[in-house]
Amino acid sequence: MFGNEDLGIDLGTANILVYSKSKGIIFNEPTVVAMNTNTNQVLAVGHEAKHMIGKTPLHIQVIRPLRNGVIANFEVTTDMIELIMKKIKKQLGYTFRKPNVVVCYPSGATPVERKAIEDAFKVSGAKNVTLMEETLASAIGSDLPVDEPIASVVIDIGGGTTEIAILSYNGVVDCQSIRIGGDQLDEDIIQFVRKKYNVLIGERTAEEIKIEIGHALIDHKEKFTDIRGRNLVTGLPKTISLSSYEIQEAIKEPLQHIIDTAKNALEKCPPELSGDIVDRGIVITGGVALLHGMQEWFQKEMFVPIHMAPNPLESAAIGTGKSAPFINKFQSQLK
Repeated sequence: MFGNEDLGIDLGTANILVYSKSKGIIFNEPTVVAMNTNTNQVLAVGHEAKHMIGKTPLHIQVIRPLRNGVIANFEVTTDMIELIMKKIKKQLGYTFRKPNVVVCYPSGATPVERKAIEDAFKVSGAKNVTLMEETLASAIGSDLPVDEPIASVVIDIGGGTTEIAILSYNGVVDCQSIRIGGDQLDEDIIQFVRKKYNVLIGERTAEEIKIEIGHALIDHKEKFTDIRGRNLVTGLPKTISLSSYEIQEAIKEPLQHIIDTAKNALEKCPPELSGDIVDRGIVITGGVALLHGMQEWFQKEMFVPIHMAPNPLESAAIGTGKSAPFINKFQSQLK
């Protein structure tokens, strides 16, 4: 099934990644689009569009067309995918007519949402579109033995969703998905700074704070960072210093929800597979897995070995690209 013209795609809320069997990850940019609202023309996608957030004139709107891992704006998404495909063709150095693509989707996506993803790629020029669950793609991308009769557990914490899946012998034994991820952490940081300091900050600043001093819910050495925003009282720019302890408290609620969901998923695990989990542990992946202290925190809360995926940000894309040997085995799960 797979050849030079076949692509694995992780259409994520925060980033879109494209994997080529011959060249590995060939595209990894934010899922952001800048549009001219007067002409409905797409001006930029990816990094270029993200740099425009909060800095554009009124007639240019910066849009994130995916929310919670699924398409929120179909037309903008198809325009974005078309531009990305053009970039990929140029990068690969040859022109293919219609590629075959394997796209991963959140396990909690409805049939209508899955159909929207499939239609978006077909409209954008794909010949065949195969959908697979994101947790399955992440497991394959993390080199887990998903085709063996032993339990493999993946906790995938992305931008829009968190998914916990127990996989065994060519199938998903149990999967739980909640629409909480990195975007929710960013929003909670924005609201915290607004309430405590009367300072308004944007999404990009909140994300930078999360990456720099965000920390899971365990003890750590306090860190500080200076950030700039707009004073809501005076309307003037203001610089404030934030502590990692403050940010830890700000993101406590969504992190606790994630760990509670993970525990609930393990409670539903069949007894025969529980022993495998104790021996083999759990793999965490997705962008939020890189939050400071996440591996240690999960270890403390779950009482089983916790492993970080080799490439947490790229696991799902790599998994879709390497899914050819598993396509037939997982056919019932992919539709």
